[in-house]
Amino acid sequence: MAIFLTGESRIIVQGITGSEGRKHGARMLAAGSNVVGGTNPRKAGQTIELGGTELPVFGTVADAMDATGADVSVGFVPPPGTKAAVIEAVDANIPLVIVITEGVPVHDSAEFWAYASAKGNRTRIVGPNCPGIASPGKSNAGIIPADITSEGRIGLVSKSGTLTYQMMYELGDIGFSTAVGIGGDPIIGTTHIDCLQAFQDDPETDAIVMIGEIGGDAEERAAAYIERHISKPVVAYVAGFTAPEGKTMGHAGAIISGSAGTAQAKKEALEKVGVRVGRTPSGAARLVREIMQGS
Repeated sequence: MAIFLTGESRIIVQGITGSEGRKHGARMLAAGSNVVGGTNPRKAGQTIELGGTELPVFGTVADAMDATGADVSVGFVPPPGTKAAVIEAVDANIPLVIVITEGVPVHDSAEFWAYASAKGNRTRIVGPNCPGIASPGKSNAGIIPADITSEGRIGLVSKSGTLTYQMMYELGDIGFSTAVGIGGDPIIGTTHIDCLQAFQDDPETDAIVMIGEIGGDAEERAAAYIERHISKPVVAYVAGFTAPEGKTMGHAGAIISGSAGTAQAKKEALEKVGVRVGRTPSGAARLVREIMQGS
């Protein structure tokens, strides 16, 4: 099995005619994903060729869903249009929208997240500023490289796209059920906790890797949730042990104040509830390998 994204997922690309939509749409098709079309309201009724595959372009997500049965949207809409694109997807009741776009204003993210919540959370939002979701051997939706890992029984949830790729590569011989890049912005849709519970419920995930980073309290909240609800082994890595205090590092959410939000504080909170924490990505990968070889 996989979480959120399966071999049956039917994917559309919002912004399919733009450079990023074209490039990554073609990569998703090459990876074996079932990409069935895309949207651009100014080019509705046209077709676009991606990697030798001719795909229809629709005016809206609702039109695309009606014509193709799509249940996943991957958004490559530029920041000024991202809020409207996500709200359109939510109004269409598509089950999953993955927002790849970086640089989305935080107030826009807050608005479309609140809008989805008011609509009953019928649409799961992943991102923004995320690499997407990969279920190796089944489907790939976003920008995660499709050839760095095999299908297996490790679940991965990560704030960082780059560290997602590194962890998948380091454990590529063991393989992953699903890797979810949730993004590192201050306001995101799907959280560590959402993914932890989904992996807990997935019978084909044996162990979970959680990658966090400095800033905020998401990892501490995840630790409290693990203590109460997660019985599968969890390994974590928290980026930013050497980050200087008071500076934003990489992601907009990665800023610390005093002792709050430091990598050390997060490490201690996770270890307190039995999570094994590596001080480097390679160290975390070794811990996962030990768990999988002992199971």
